Amino acid sequence: EGKGVGWGGGREEGGSGAMKAVLVSDEVKVPDNVTVKLHARQITVTGPRGELSRDLRHAMIDMKLVEDEEGKRVKLDMWHTKSKTKASMNSVCSAIRNLIIGVTKGFRYKMRFVYAHFPINVSVSDDKKTVEVRNFLGEKRIRVVKMLEGVTCYRSSDVKDELVLEGNDIQAVSQSAALVHQCALVKRKDIRKFLDGIYVSEKGNIEALD
Repeated sequence: EGKGVGWGGGREEGGSGAMKAVLVSDEVKVPDNVTVKLHARQITVTGPRGELSRDLRHAMIDMKLVEDEEGKRVKLDMWHTKSKTKASMNSVCSAIRNLIIGVTKGFRYKMRFVYAHFPINVSVSDDKKTVEVRNFLGEKRIRVVKMLEGVTCYRSSDVKDELVLEGNDIQAVSQSAALVHQCALVKRKDIRKFLDGIYVSEKGNIEALD
């Protein structure tokens, strides 16, 4: 959890009465099998599963890589921050942790097909990069969804009507799952009654977490 050190005097501009923290700090531990490079708030993480990068220049946070007897870690400091903007510290920490998990364990999303009458027919291309959805609500139109870079998909072999998406980048995997979900939406009907669609049923990792 982020730690605040000291409080600056006076009210914030606008007269809200909220105080400013002089310093808010947090840190993210880096495993031994992961390499982290930092340059101008642009972070690159390399691990057993590959390499991921993220541009964090939008966050006004000081970042540095620290290595001592306690191990490697990324230290983050936010100076003279308002109480509301302190929340961005947790967002940046989560982004860095997801990069580390991605290059060590990977991410796996499972989606299930839901239908009342017309069975949804989903086929995956040979390169596992494209999904085709047929017979949604009995429509003849073929819905084609291409996975984002670094994401692969396949039909589950042991579970009926299940699609599995895998990749290292959680943003790419979750966005690909959202594209599949959005391609099969019920229009101009009461969605409380017409529940047909393709929904995310499970979120996890390709390799089990320790």
